[in-house]
Amino acid sequence: MHYLSMASTSSSENRSALEPQRDVGRQRVAELMQAAAAVIQERGFEAATMAEIAARADARIGSLYRFFPNKEAVADALMRHHAEILQAEYDAIEARAAEATPGELADILIDLLVKMYPRTRAFTALLDSRTDWTIVRKRFRGQTLAGIKRALMACAPGLDGTQADDVAAVVLNNMKTMVGMTMKDAPTSPGAPRELRLMNRLYLTAKLAKEGQGSSLDPLGP
Repeated sequence: MHYLSMASTSSSENRSALEPQRDVGRQRVAELMQAAAAVIQERGFEAATMAEIAARADARIGSLYRFFPNKEAVADALMRHHAEILQAEYDAIEARAAEATPGELADILIDLLVKMYPRTRAFTALLDSRTDWTIVRKRFRGQTLAGIKRALMACAPGLDGTQADDVAAVVLNNMKTMVGMTMKDAPTSPGAPRELRLMNRLYLTAKLAKEGQGSSLDPLGP
């Protein structure tokens, strides 16, 4: 899995984060990253400070600097962690997609970003706080589209690659809309998420249906 190193976008000290070799060190890094995610989620990347991150982790500032030489290195580690989480999710979906109906896959995909939201709010705040990370946004969007495409083609091996790109883009927009509705960041109503789910099922059923599958007029059932 390739991701864009945040250190490459910064003129700050170029030393990368220290990779701990012992369990106790890995646990400390995990705690520091969890604290960093919480502080960045609350205050944004620019306003967050290394001192606040260390305090939130109940760690000495020197411990934080030992593993992360600067705030950009913290951001880099959070980006890498998010990329790994995202990749693991899409690998699991691809494995399930070969046995799933188009309607089942539609539900799995449209629920994914909602399911991941509690773990990725800090990542979203991180991206939103910097306008100069356009390349990073494109990289993660490309990773997401590739994951969706692989799942689509696992479900429907005969799907043309170019068409799979188009379908993946539509599904991703539906996934984002579902997050917006769920978090009340997009116009919605009590029944709107169900309608979006139905629309997504009907769409993928029409695009991916194999012989003997996906013929129901109402994929949501009774």
